[in-house]
Amino acid sequence: MATNTGGNPYLDRAYALTGTQDARDLYDEWAGTYDADLTGEAQGYVAPGRAADTVARVAGTGGAILDAGCGTGLVGAELARRGAGTIDGVDLSPGMLERARATGAYRDLDTADLTAPFAAADDAYDVVVCVGTLTHGHVGPSALAEFVRAVRSGGYVVATVLDDIWEADGFRAEVDRLAAGELVEMVSAELEPYRSGQTVDCRMVVLRVR
Repeated sequence: MATNTGGNPYLDRAYALTGTQDARDLYDEWAGTYDADLTGEAQGYVAPGRAADTVARVAGTGGAILDAGCGTGLVGAELARRGAGTIDGVDLSPGMLERARATGAYRDLDTADLTAPFAAADDAYDVVVCVGTLTHGHVGPSALAEFVRAVRSGGYVVATVLDDIWEADGFRAEVDRLAAGELVEMVSAELEPYRSGQTVDCRMVVLRVR
């Protein structure tokens, strides 16, 4: 069952996506109003700032960061405000990437389908951050292993996972699997506000790559 959308028609569609093309079409259409729709008081999309704070706290902002599922660049802009200078972004939607490019926060932007292996080299980044993508109808828990692959030993994965799918959709189990294989240490998975205007929470998952 989808989490509370506050009656936003784009969010209603987002939580009922049926596949990659459906997702690309939705986000291309939504790109022009996405920031205004989500960052206003009605939705209170605080997750980008919370995730940027988490990256700064656990890893600092001096390394190379990949913003996976970067959308319009909300996370990249928040990271840049905290001093990050080397941020790459990938997203499924060309329309969203165009908006992200306009922020000036990114070194490089590319299209990528996070439901499949993506083009980042092994050990290419100090941090992979993923906000708003591990959610209903979007990208499943297998993406976490790809994020880990792209992070050097000692680096971090910081990802939001909606609380109501954290266990139900297998994200907790995948983190446990990665930890059991000594690929990561789960530093934390604290409950934090995601869209505060609708009282929607997420797990702020922090993994240290071994």
